[in-house]
Amino acid sequence: MARYTASACRICRRENLKMYLKGDRCYTDKCAIERRPYPPGQHGQGRVKFSGYGVQLREKQKVKRMYGLLENQFRGYYHRASAAKGKTGENLLQQLELRLDNVVFRMGFADTRNEARQLVRHGHFQVNGRKVNIPSFSIKPGTTVEVVEKSRKMLRIAEALETVDRRGVPQWIDLDKKSFKGTVKTVPNREDLTMPIQEQLIVELYSK
Repeated sequence: MARYTASACRICRRENLKMYLKGDRCYTDKCAIERRPYPPGQHGQGRVKFSGYGVQLREKQKVKRMYGLLENQFRGYYHRASAAKGKTGENLLQQLELRLDNVVFRMGFADTRNEARQLVRHGHFQVNGRKVNIPSFSIKPGTTVEVVEKSRKMLRIAEALETVDRRGVPQWIDLDKKSFKGTVKTVPNREDLTMPIQEQLIVELYSK
């Protein structure tokens, strides 16, 4: 499957937003957006003015890259969100938040969503006692996600858990660090998503 393999720091600079795609590095003075707070490329420091469509497109690209999705995947989530009851934008964000790789990241078992995706694919987690290696697996309220027994000594997971307090665990998740498990208590509310996302711009873009 095609994946973005270039510098993750370029994404943050392009969107002018620290998206914490590099884990611990994002909390240090080595963070690229702190050192060069302008878009990448030859004309990055020039004056940029987006059209209405450009603003909508940038918002969509920002969210898509934040969760590490391809265009067809993201569009599929949008169509399911628009078919469900409630506000399309909020439905979209809730679906993205309840992906297994994102839940693993939110629980603190990985420093980044990309790392969480890799750990899930390698079979290091089980959902309600059953091993699941599909990053897009949808988690429902009341579901327990835990690290499999043989993977609990992995250095990557242990180091991520040590720094989880700095990043914080969302209120819709109950984490038990000692048992290497967490439970999704409820569907996340819009107020629980603290990243500056204007989901209505995405809805307007796809509604054209």
